Amino acid sequence: MESNKRIAGTLLIVFASFQILGMLFLSFFVTVLLRWIFSEAELEAQWVVMWLIPMLQAIAWGVILLFAIPSIIAGVGLLNNKKWALTLALVLGCFKLFSFPFGTALGIFIIWIYSEEHKKQVAPNQPPA
Repeated sequence: MESNKRIAGTLLIVFASFQILGMLFLSFFVTVLLRWIFSEAELEAQWVVMWLIPMLQAIAWGVILLFAIPSIIAGVGLLNNKKWALTLALVLGCFKLFSFPFGTALGIFIIWIYSEEHKKQVAPNQPPA
C-alpha cells in the first residue's frame, strides 16, 4: 500500500505542475491573442480589454492555484508518509473526479487507496467472526 501512496503523491505533484504550466501557457496565449484582436477595435471599446483581461486572468489563476497548491502539498505529504496527507488527497481526489479523463482516474485511484487504508486500520479492531 505504501507504493500506491507514493505513486499517488507523485501523480498529484505532476498533475498540479501540468495545471500551472498549462495556465501559464494559456494566460500568455490569451493575452497576446486578445490584445491583437482588440487593437483593431475602436478606442472607446479598448478600455474594456484593459480591465477585462487582467480580471479574468486573476480569477483563472486563483482557481488553478486553489487546487494546484494543495495538490502539491498533499503529494509531498504522501511521499513523506504524513498521516494528514491521505485525508487531504481524498478531498482533492473527490474534486479531481470532475476533471475527465485523467483527473477522474486519479480521483478513483486516491479514493481506492483511502478506502484500503481505512479497511486496514479498522479490521484489526474488530472481533473475529
